[in-house]
Amino acid sequence: MINRVEKLSLLSEMIAFARLDESLKSIEYKFLLGVAEQLEISKEDFDYLIEHPVNYVHLKSYSERIVQFHRLVLLMNLGSEIKPKDLVRLHNFGLRMGLSHESINRVLDLMESFPNKIVPADFLIDIFKLQYN
Repeated sequence: MINRVEKLSLLSEMIAFARLDESLKSIEYKFLLGVAEQLEISKEDFDYLIEHPVNYVHLKSYSERIVQFHRLVLLMNLGSEIKPKDLVRLHNFGLRMGLSHESINRVLDLMESFPNKIVPADFLIDIFKLQYN
């Protein structure tokens, strides 16, 4: 299980990702608040993070990094239109987390074939497992 500092870092990273266009839409806020609740982070701490981001902390667990990448994919798909710069940013987030370049590309390429462009968690995990072994 990840510690509080890692949890705050994950949320801060997701907030930064959502604010690519300088605003945080209501649907993005609600999604991120739901992630905060899953991570057992209070609404007050979450709201504080919006204005006061914390430094990035690299997750040690490969599986936690995959889960975080999946959250970012879900977050990106909340918007109405995915722009090429969003895909590049997601790709770079994945690389920074230490995920496989090939796996990230495969997820992004296959995203188009799923309803609402949302890759199911088990499918995404299989892609990363294949590259990890």
